[in-house]
Amino acid sequence: MALTSARVRAVNAVFDAGSFAAAARRIGVTQSAVAQSVRELEGEFGVTLFERHGANLIPTSLCRQLYGATSRMQAVETDALSILSQREELAGGELRVGLGNSMPGMALIATFKQMYPKVQVAIEIGSWSAIVAAVVDQRVDIGVLPDVPADRRFRREICLEQRVVALCHPTHPLKKKPQVSIAELMRYPLVFRTRDSSTQRAIDRAFRTAGLRPIPSIVVNTREGMLEAVANHLGVGFMWEHGSSRVDRIAKVPIAELDAESPECIFALSGKKGRLVELFFLANGAHSPPRE
Repeated sequence: MALTSARVRAVNAVFDAGSFAAAARRIGVTQSAVAQSVRELEGEFGVTLFERHGANLIPTSLCRQLYGATSRMQAVETDALSILSQREELAGGELRVGLGNSMPGMALIATFKQMYPKVQVAIEIGSWSAIVAAVVDQRVDIGVLPDVPADRRFRREICLEQRVVALCHPTHPLKKKPQVSIAELMRYPLVFRTRDSSTQRAIDRAFRTAGLRPIPSIVVNTREGMLEAVANHLGVGFMWEHGSSRVDRIAKVPIAELDAESPECIFALSGKKGRLVELFFLANGAHSPPRE
């Protein structure tokens, strides 16, 4: 038994138009094709969908129930076809995206570019506060950040959950540990980010909660600087777990006090309109209502 979209479309067209002929004209197929789809569906499921009264077809109670359910499916199909058809229409235009970390933002952009290869994407990478400001000032259309504030100014959608981890060189003693505590980290030279980093704010909270006041060996203002410092044996650093795809000379170690995951969000100004903005949300699975 097959409830195909073609059969559903034929039944709903007859429901709306009242006859095979009118339904055929509505959906652009032959009258015999419509009639065959309806009869096959009735025969396979052993049901009656329409009562024949002369030239008119009257929907049965079962048919009305089926129409109520499948008309919603058709609306979704129509929306999907509209989105797919735009892929070829989007021959130009630019989408500006702000990233707090190269990843997972680059992966989200890759998904979007696979669907809409002709759209140019301009990328700004900066600290957490810089990307929030870029969205607010409309220097970028979309931002991707952890811990986006629950602010009515923003439409935000979670794209993944992640936690802050410690970074060390693969030859570092911490590499052998399945997990490290905040207190243990005090034994090693530490590499911190500047205060406008969401990673650093999470680390600062963890040390304060533990009643510890670490003095970093090095402070860097970019995540690339953090990665290079760790790769060159300058200390233990910190980063969001999926903040980089880099694997050379970098090892990630979970931190006991930072085991809870935080949401990484795609976000934009609540009033920000535009087809490219909507398509970026849709391309990356952000279908739920805006979060307040």
